[in-house]
Amino acid sequence: MPARSYKYLNAITVAFVVVILLSNIVASIKITQLELPIFHIKISFAAGLLFFPASYLIGDLLTEVYGYSKSRQVIWSGFISLLIANLIIKFLVILPPDPHWGLQDAYSQIFAIGFRVSIASMLAFFCGEFCNSFVIAKLKVFTKGKGQALRIIGSTCVGEFVDTLLFYPLAFWGDPNFPPGLIAKIMLTNYIVKVLWEICVYPLTRKIIAFLKRTENEDYYDVATDFNPFHVLETKDLQDVK
Repeated sequence: MPARSYKYLNAITVAFVVVILLSNIVASIKITQLELPIFHIKISFAAGLLFFPASYLIGDLLTEVYGYSKSRQVIWSGFISLLIANLIIKFLVILPPDPHWGLQDAYSQIFAIGFRVSIASMLAFFCGEFCNSFVIAKLKVFTKGKGQALRIIGSTCVGEFVDTLLFYPLAFWGDPNFPPGLIAKIMLTNYIVKVLWEICVYPLTRKIIAFLKRTENEDYYDVATDFNPFHVLETKDLQDVK
């Protein structure tokens, strides 16, 4: 049988890749601090926090509607795009600058940090996104499609925990600008905010999922799916339960 054609899958894939590139290469380099206006509590976090949780929202949509196999392909698309982008940036950094251009040191310093951050982010992203997709697929089958909020939020809790636990030590440990206390504070703050972000946007997530299921005529259950994250080229769907 020919592969099914979906109306919105390509657009969702593009959105996922854009979010991954922006949050991992540009925004995650900067650590910002904001003061909550009511409680007057200052919180520090990587600016990528403003964008990165959207990747988990998109991952939830993919697995919930299209299944783990399609989600796996999109995750790999994001991973490969991030890898290529980092290689291009590394090449641009080592290109000899024009002697009249005075920003080479700043350019190199920023992207030297960014390259390490992106390597750490790729590993954390890979593990976190696949954990998120695995949990949501398994919970959907286990609950027979009920308790959507539980699996959407629960899978994010697991995926973001793995991502956070891997990313910050790999990206910043040993950097004099990021002492261990700051890393621990950022890890805790980022994880809490990411989970709260997912909870707050769940009503919107639910509506988007319902729209996609209706327009795509798809509600995939991973009953007999091969969950090996490296089987990217697998094209045979073992079972499709509506």
